Amino acid sequence: MDLVLRNATLMGGGAEGPQDVGVLGGKIVEIAPKIAARGREELDLAGRLLTPGLVESHIHLDKSRIVDRCAPEAGRNAANAVKRVQEAKRGFTVDDVYARAKATLELAILQGTTRMRTHVEVDPSGGLIGLEAIQALAEDYRWAIDLEICVFLQEGMTGVDGAEELLVRAIERGDHITSVGGAPGYDVDHMKQIARVFELARYHDLDVDLHLDFGNTPEAMDIHGVIELTEHHRYGGRVNVGHVTKLSTLPPERQAPIARRLADTGVAVTVLPATDLFLMGRDQSYDVRRGIVDVNAYDRLGVACSIANNNILNPFTPFGDCSLIRMANLHANTLQVSSLNDLRACFEMVSSDAARILNLEDYGLAVGNPADFAVLDAKSEAEAVAVVAPVLYAFKRGRRTVTRLPPDLNRPA
Repeated sequence: MDLVLRNATLMGGGAEGPQDVGVLGGKIVEIAPKIAARGREELDLAGRLLTPGLVESHIHLDKSRIVDRCAPEAGRNAANAVKRVQEAKRGFTVDDVYARAKATLELAILQGTTRMRTHVEVDPSGGLIGLEAIQALAEDYRWAIDLEICVFLQEGMTGVDGAEELLVRAIERGDHITSVGGAPGYDVDHMKQIARVFELARYHDLDVDLHLDFGNTPEAMDIHGVIELTEHHRYGGRVNVGHVTKLSTLPPERQAPIARRLADTGVAVTVLPATDLFLMGRDQSYDVRRGIVDVNAYDRLGVACSIANNNILNPFTPFGDCSLIRMANLHANTLQVSSLNDLRACFEMVSSDAARILNLEDYGLAVGNPADFAVLDAKSEAEAVAVVAPVLYAFKRGRRTVTRLPPDLNRPA
């Protein structure tokens, strides 16, 4: 075989005891307690956790690493992130976006991510520059990650000259574009933008992925309109909404019926802990709200949920190392998650559940699937989240792409 990983603890816990995993031609060909065949490359994982590569379901490569070129915050109560990024976007070039996105993408690869959906803005302030750069990056890094693109309007559509036309032109560029979205909260007519996004998605056979209901109060939520459109167009399983911080401001007994509707209609939810913690509650000087939806509760009600990084080193989130395990831990810590089952669910939200939202039909540790792996220095999914376990190795289609040797104590003689 090309590769044999021995003595691995497999994600999911279905196998009894450590397993060997054999790879040939970039695909998994055998999983067994002991594989007799030898591999051109072999690694003894000594019981460490073997998972399919992690899945980043919501990130912004095109506007990462620009915090140093944006105007400072106007004050604690006014982050003004959209406006500050809008001004910076006017100076973007293809080479500039490519270089910054490349640095962020490589960091994600080092953190064990092998599948990713990145949102790319195509507003008139930046045009198609970001899209051109990210499409090139997707081709150049196929050896390490499958990168898909959601094109979307951050700065509004209704009444914005050329915005809708740019969105259509972006979709027609085709390569690596799997979804279309928007940020209707920045549009003067929220539902008009959402309806147009659904129309474009259905016409071009794309998924819908929306930045939705970001705010400190529950008034005027768009989630109900998204649910209705999903049900009307029978688009369940192809719609994802990110942020939805307004939901978190409702008491649990009012969230539960909405969660059940999301589950019934097939609308998924992605939470973005770093960004939402940083931006929410700016109107409060003490006892600040968290603003993060309890996706463990939604998961138990049948909603497909994921946890993602969102922004890296920009005004929306001026920090980040692209670690999905760290995001799962941040969510668990903030929402006071403690049970092993819920910690395991948090891990699944950056792996198998995120893959489900992206409709990745060939994802998982199964014979015939691509040999995309991450090896974590932990014995279980719950432990990996609890200790923010480092990724020691990553593989893409059976080829090793990442090596991070575990640290060692230099004990005295």
